[in-house]
Formats: sequence, structure tokens, C-alpha cells
Amino acid sequence: MKLIGVDLGGTKITAALIENEKIVKQYTCPTPYDRDQLEVFDAVACAISEVFDAGALGIGIGVPGLVDLEKNQVLDVVNIPSWDIVPLKQLLEDRFPKPVFVNNDANCFALGEKHFGKGKHFRNFVGLTIGTGLGAGIIINNHLYSGQFCGAGEFGNIYYLDSNIENYCSGMFFKNQNLSGKEQAEKALNGNAGALKLFDELGCHIARGLGNILFALAPEALILGGSVSHSFLLFEKSMRKTFEDFPYQRLYQNLKFEVSTDTNMAVLGAASLVIDAG
Repeated sequence: MKLIGVDLGGTKITAALIENEKIVKQYTCPTPYDRDQLEVFDAVACAISEVFDAGALGIGIGVPGLVDLEKNQVLDVVNIPSWDIVPLKQLLEDRFPKPVFVNNDANCFALGEKHFGKGKHFRNFVGLTIGTGLGAGIIINNHLYSGQFCGAGEFGNIYYLDSNIENYCSGMFFKNQNLSGKEQAEKALNGNAGALKLFDELGCHIARGLGNILFALAPEALILGGSVSHSFLLFEKSMRKTFEDFPYQRLYQNLKFEVSTDTNMAVLGAASLVIDAG
């Protein structure tokens, strides 16, 4: 089985040809984020052309924004101002003789974990991208739940303390203190007391944030991806300690935490849209 996946980001576009669950061809180019709609679309189409295979079943593309699945339009793409209303599915199907499926990039991450990664063995789970910000995708009964405009899973915007969860449970936690999360992780790994304390604080916040997901969905597993998840071992202890106060311990005790190990999951997840549609 051959699939084409595309990850449209604010700085780069990655397209890949996947065959038998492996990437066999990949192409990456800069995103012309400050150009008009057509120029951005042409860059996406060019990336697809570099990996296109006539034997592919379809094309899946993940975008950092909302998607109207009924009208097949991309809405309000983060960091690409000109992409406010774009009929991306129609434009791509006019260019390539393949069915095209579009969804939010965090949703694609969760779907990719379901078909290619740590989510294969779970019927119900939430995939979380913990990086510069916080995104999430929800898998229910082995299928992606997108919600209206593919907006389900926006847990990062839930009110928390003086702001929202994203500001305390992602790279924003460090940025808001004028710190580099990567540098603090390196210091923590070298035993720096101040950096270790920061990750303890992060773990407490993450536990509070994830607790909202347990209350809302009671998933079997939480699968963490993104740059901050690479430091899971630095905040795991304080996270689990904070969960000791969670009121529904049965939910927590049966919850599995997994950390994504595939750096290509964004593009794999986009390709998974083709599988999920079938």
C-alpha cells in the first residue's frame, strides 16, 4: 500500500511517499509563509510532485489550523496569514489525480500514532504534541474524532491559573521566563539544581493539565510527542507525584503513558488520513 503524506508547517513543508508503513521518498522545502495563497499552494504542490507516485491510494495533508471538512476548506492557518479560507482539497485534486484528505496537524499526529506508532494497541487515546505550544488529537474506538472544524482537542486553551494550560505545559513555560527549554534540559541532565527544579515545576503543571483530559475522556493512554516530550524523564517523577492527588485514581492507575519515538510522525499521520477515510 502506497500513501502520500504532507506536513505543512509555518517554516517548512515536508512531503513523503510511504510504502508498507515506511517512508521511501521524502522532500522538504521552506514554506513561503509571507506570500499570497497561490504561492503557498504552489510550494505545497511542488513538494508533492517530488514524491508523487501514480500507485498511491491518496494524499493526506496536515495543516496548523482549522479545517472545514464539509466544505473542504482550510481556515485560519497559524503563521501563514494569507491562508484564511483555502479550498485546499479541491485545488490539490485538480492538480493530482488522487483523493485528498485534510485535517489539523495535531489530529494527524494522533492518527499517525494509531496506524504507525505507539497507539496501535489502544482503542481510545489522546496524542499530545508538546513543543512550542500544546496540541492534541483524540482517537475514539480506533478512529479520529475531529469535532467541528477539526477543533477537538484544544486542551491547551483551557483556562489555568492566570492564563491557560499551554502557557504552563509546553515550551511556553520556559519562553515566558526568557529561558530556552533545550538549554535547561541540557543543564538538568548535567545535574543543575535550578534546571531540575524547573522541570519539577513543569511536571506538576503537566499533571494538572493532563488531569483535565482524564476527566473529559478517560482514555486508555496518553501518547506524548514534540520537543518537550523528549525530556519526559526529567518531569515524569513530579508529574506522577502530582497525580497522587487525582480524585479518580482508578482512571489514573490504568492510564498508560507513552512517548513517541518517530520524528516523522507528522507526515506519517497526514498519510494516515487516507487510511482513516477508507
